Amino acid sequence: MFGSNLLGAMTVPLFGPHVVGGLITANIITSIATCASETNTNGRMANLGVSQTELVGPRGDSGRKLPQYIAALAATLGALAAGTMLGWSSPVVFKITQPNNTDYNFDISETEGSWIGSVINLGAAAICFPIGLVMDAIGRKKTMLFLILPFTLGWLLITFGTSVGMLIGGRLITGIAGGAFCVTAPAYTSEIAQDSIRGTLGSYFQLMITVGILFAYAVGSYTSVFLFNILCTLIPIVFGIVFFFMPESPKFLVVKNRNDEAREALIKLRGTNYDVDYELDSLKLSAEEAQNNPVSFVSAITKKTSIKAIIICYALMIFQQLSGINAVIFNTSSIFAAAGATIPAAIATIIIGVIQVIATFVSSLVVDKLGRRILLLFSALVMCLCSTALGVFFFLQSTHGENSDIVQSLFWLPLLSLSLFIIAFSLGFGPIPWMMAGDLCNIDIKAFVGSTAGTLNWLLSFTVTSTFLALNTAIGSGQVFWMFAGIMLIGFVFIFFVIPETKGKSLQEIQVMLGATPQDRNVEDKK
Repeated sequence: MFGSNLLGAMTVPLFGPHVVGGLITANIITSIATCASETNTNGRMANLGVSQTELVGPRGDSGRKLPQYIAALAATLGALAAGTMLGWSSPVVFKITQPNNTDYNFDISETEGSWIGSVINLGAAAICFPIGLVMDAIGRKKTMLFLILPFTLGWLLITFGTSVGMLIGGRLITGIAGGAFCVTAPAYTSEIAQDSIRGTLGSYFQLMITVGILFAYAVGSYTSVFLFNILCTLIPIVFGIVFFFMPESPKFLVVKNRNDEAREALIKLRGTNYDVDYELDSLKLSAEEAQNNPVSFVSAITKKTSIKAIIICYALMIFQQLSGINAVIFNTSSIFAAAGATIPAAIATIIIGVIQVIATFVSSLVVDKLGRRILLLFSALVMCLCSTALGVFFFLQSTHGENSDIVQSLFWLPLLSLSLFIIAFSLGFGPIPWMMAGDLCNIDIKAFVGSTAGTLNWLLSFTVTSTFLALNTAIGSGQVFWMFAGIMLIGFVFIFFVIPETKGKSLQEIQVMLGATPQDRNVEDKK
């Protein structure tokens, strides 16, 4: 995806694909955590940030949390498969476009390699909206299990391809499956989770994406293309075996009037000592009110609360893709070289992947403690500063030359900025935009908003990666980074004034925060 394979870097969508370095970051996070942490922290497990009581047994009516963690991790094994799809082009495209390529029995030009790498964006963008309709019709679980078929078919075409057309077709099909998972997995995890851990479970999607990408970087760089493809083919099959035993979303089952199945699902997710009937009655009441007070889709989507939720979800996807993450990843080799590092490009790529995984894991631990807003604000601010610093470095480099004294004196700046940028992105703008549709939207528009936001994300990814080189040539690397810094500054202001904090809030409370009047809560906004 990056390193010596610049082509691969430009053809991989990075919505988050992409130790914790620096005392500055550690001190900032520590200070924020001190100010914003909740008081109920006794008995926390030091290594997981989750109470032992919550994991292994019920506490009063709080219910067991372990089954919910297991179900969320099982669901996001599909995200792991999507991550390998995203990271595949980094080690592979560079290999197969070489003149002495022996991995396939046919020649592949750089232009063809570019299409092989980037076509997944188009496949993912095409499926996001239809998959929202499918998962509302047959359920979240069945939809994700069905996606095993295109995932496996796509990888088989890639593994045993005998022409460029077969490779492009295989990548297109895996892109369709991966894009579908980007809609269904976040919806499923948000609907099975209790409010107190909804953010943590939601962040597992992005965490598993980064793990999949790191797997692709590490394994793909040091194995044959054939063996790597076989391993990638097995991942969705393993997902299917594990996820088959997980329950369906209780909210979906209630909407479909399958209340007995919904009760069984809640017992599996919350435990037998949890007051399942109370939550089930609440879900049934919401469904009944939606049926008794039917609202057309147009009316539902044009409500004040819906419009604000849509604006927030779409804006976060736009800021995520225009944050400069692709520019930073694309310039990884230059940044490492400028810092005097002599490590191979493949190792540099793996280092970045490790940073992404660690930072995203940290985000999963703190997102339900610090909250979404503060992580997004921190992420936007740090990314803005890092992009500004990178812009200064590359501007000086193009103006004064690589060997000038002023550039040599700043050898440390790009590597530090790169590390902090990746950490900040993985803490906030990597995982959080994907969970916001589940947080903000009523169930009657959740699939539509999640799927269209996903479509927007993939289209922006394709646009940014396909135009970055031309933009870089037209205005210069430094100016491109300054442009991204300006976009993140706008994002910071937008988050500060528009986005509410959804940490630990119920859907009804969030709707009031979006502008619904309290009396509406029992009429419209429980749908």
